[in-house]
Amino acid sequence: MLPVTHGIPYTRLQIVLYTILLILATLLPCLTGMSGLIYLASALALNGRFLYFVLALHRGLRPELPMRTFRFSITYLMLLFAALIVDHYFLIKA
Repeated sequence: MLPVTHGIPYTRLQIVLYTILLILATLLPCLTGMSGLIYLASALALNGRFLYFVLALHRGLRPELPMRTFRFSITYLMLLFAALIVDHYFLIKA
């Protein structure tokens, strides 16, 4: 609904801002000592890729990017949770 009510440029800005908050939130388990290096490395790699998609989407260079970003967000979430599980069983503290 956001693109309909506020326009596409505003929606793209909101996606960037929420992604920055998401990146900070995904680093909290490592910062609080609840996860180790496996999760941290995975989270940094996944966050970097997700941020790449979001910034490209914000620039609006290619029309297929919204759907690619959405598909990656689903994969991102699955891989992030998988990394958390793997890290739990093979805990290497930072």
